[in-house]
Amino acid sequence: MQNRKVKIIGTGKYMPKRCVSDVEMDAVLGVPEGWVRRKTNVVQRYFIEDETASEMGAKAAYAALEAAGLEFADIDCLVCASGTMEQPIPCTAVLIQEAMGQQHSGVPAFDVNSTCLSFIAGLDVMSYLVHAGRYRHVLLVSTEVASKGLNWGQKESAALFGDGAAAVIIGPSGEKELSQIVYAGMETFSAGAHMSEIRGGGSARHASAYTAESRDHYLFDMQGDALYRMASQKLPPFLSRLLAGAGCGLDEIRLVIPHQGSVMAMRLLARKLGIPDERMLCITEEHGNTIAASIPMGIHEAIRLERIRRGDRVLLLGTSAGLTLGGVVLDY
Repeated sequence: MQNRKVKIIGTGKYMPKRCVSDVEMDAVLGVPEGWVRRKTNVVQRYFIEDETASEMGAKAAYAALEAAGLEFADIDCLVCASGTMEQPIPCTAVLIQEAMGQQHSGVPAFDVNSTCLSFIAGLDVMSYLVHAGRYRHVLLVSTEVASKGLNWGQKESAALFGDGAAAVIIGPSGEKELSQIVYAGMETFSAGAHMSEIRGGGSARHASAYTAESRDHYLFDMQGDALYRMASQKLPPFLSRLLAGAGCGLDEIRLVIPHQGSVMAMRLLARKLGIPDERMLCITEEHGNTIAASIPMGIHEAIRLERIRRGDRVLLLGTSAGLTLGGVVLDY
């Protein structure tokens, strides 16, 4: 069973206080002025100052609750769907609950992590639990602090990323409502496992063994060209299988909301997949790559800008470290 009578009830977004322009990034990276914009098309991104991931997540969550016309008391489960964690233990969802001032609520809180596709994984899994009646309202929060682990030696990837948070509340849709999750799919090809990684911080390279010489283990490492080649080979057949499962064609999709990884890569893949520019949402220029938060941020912006309305068919699509491909077809 794939079809689920589940809908997005409300969304929220929070961006850190510090806005970093492309010109400022040029200076930080030590490149000629205009290099960052030319290479990435990212005009601005946001970096945290005194904010934490859980604080950002809490603010996005309360914005989503307000948009949905709900109170925290209406939430049955809180899931953090992020690629970066605030600390190893407890999970970030617990810290978000605390930051929301709901530390005595008893609402279950746990994390789902599939790096850049964490939101898609969380939406897929939790929608089944809503559909089954296990939970009525689930708060999904993606909150990312990329700026702390950037590898400034890899200038092109460092120039892409930004911090921020987005939240989505899902709940059951009525019998006469069009909103539903039509189909979801995910495929992982671990041949690409080491093309995008942070090796340190886990049990293999524990933080207690950190030294100045081993600092590179704790920085983001990406083989961008190899990753793009693999993704561009795997995505077209994956998308065909996803749409076949949904029983629809690309012409029936009102809007594609991709993981906002790289403007250049998104444009190239859109052409390869046959997605017209006017049906592709791109917010990377003003946000940067906010990892797992990029897709729920895209949903939030699509609703705010009236790019989608109730009943419109939407495709969420992306790739993440792994290499993993993921997508959800839903009727908003």
